[in-house]
Amino acid sequence: MNEDDKSGERERPQSGTGGANPDGGKPRRSDGPGGGILMGRPFGVPVYVAPSWFIVAALITWVFGGQLGRVLPELGGVRYLVSLFFAVAFYASVLVHELAHTIAALRFKLPVRRIQLQFFGGVSEIEKESETPGREFILAFVGPLLSIALAGVFYLGMQAVEPGTVPGVLLAGLMISNLIVAAFNLLPGLPLDGGRMLRAVVWKITGKPMSGTVAAAWVGRALAVAVLIGLPLLTHTGALGNATADIGGMETVTDALLAAILAAIIWTGAGNSLRMARLREHLPELEARTLTRRAVPVESDTPLSEALRRANEAGARALVVVDGQGEPKALVRESAIVGVPEHRRPWVAVSGLAQDLTEGMRVSAELAGEALLDKLRSSPATEYLVVEKTGEIYGVLSTADVERAFVAAMARPSS
Repeated sequence: MNEDDKSGERERPQSGTGGANPDGGKPRRSDGPGGGILMGRPFGVPVYVAPSWFIVAALITWVFGGQLGRVLPELGGVRYLVSLFFAVAFYASVLVHELAHTIAALRFKLPVRRIQLQFFGGVSEIEKESETPGREFILAFVGPLLSIALAGVFYLGMQAVEPGTVPGVLLAGLMISNLIVAAFNLLPGLPLDGGRMLRAVVWKITGKPMSGTVAAAWVGRALAVAVLIGLPLLTHTGALGNATADIGGMETVTDALLAAILAAIIWTGAGNSLRMARLREHLPELEARTLTRRAVPVESDTPLSEALRRANEAGARALVVVDGQGEPKALVRESAIVGVPEHRRPWVAVSGLAQDLTEGMRVSAELAGEALLDKLRSSPATEYLVVEKTGEIYGVLSTADVERAFVAAMARPSS
């Protein structure tokens, strides 16, 4: 479960019994620390197991082990080893669900940052949004489709073994769990796969991806409320089967807690989907050319006071250190200027406050939106030299200015 138009930036609302997460916002890499334990790289995409997975695996082992004790009492303590195998096999099924999203994304040339198995399932962190509603629908649908196919495979396996045996019980449990994963993810609200399918349908009808996101996100919030109220009622009344009819006080509290966690995940994911959609809508407003500060070139031995005088006369707000031929070599850091007392500025050369230019600190004046943020993310710095296509200096771009514009864009209402 989880279609977090999990951006991200990219913040990334996640979690679920399986799902894709197109990431928007301030792009950021998260392959490294915090991703969990790296288990492998199928199709070149890293797969991580979050620490929270071990908590759920232990819970599944305990609960399923108790059920095995009633169905196969002759197993004794071995039932917990069998139950642990079930927990691992179930999450392997979730991984297959996520790989379906990943393969579809790669097929559509959408980069996938990673797959993470975590508390309530898994999430595929897709870095870009689908270009068409048709691709969005397919990308969302392949996960539940694979879960249904797996349930079919386990059902066929049940026909080949004796019922009431360990293999029979395991196959039945895996069949049912995959059907539940598919059914839950097909619910038509973000951040679930079904929510992304609904988003694609509304997008196709209206021609506006934002309209699809708004509709699917509000349905997702309604689902969160329904889960919060409905799940405890279903289990308390025994509507989920006779096994729940004799539920006690502790089980009731557990069901309510589970419902609250699921509802919180869905509600948060829906809200994040709205936020990420609004972010994508406003991303084109971030243009390097309009955010760039006018700069004046100064040589390295120029006193800071003289350099600032020239900048004030020219109406500029940035300094670029150049060599004798006028080639840019470094940028004078704004934070360094602020740190020099005014009475010392005549005696401090700009070279002592400058950061040498690297290739990554050169930004085209034509960059805008996600391409601009990707460029800044790939080469973190406080200032960047903005150049024209001809290589001519256009000015200096400050990350502080980009962040302010980013916040301002997010505060504006969606069109």
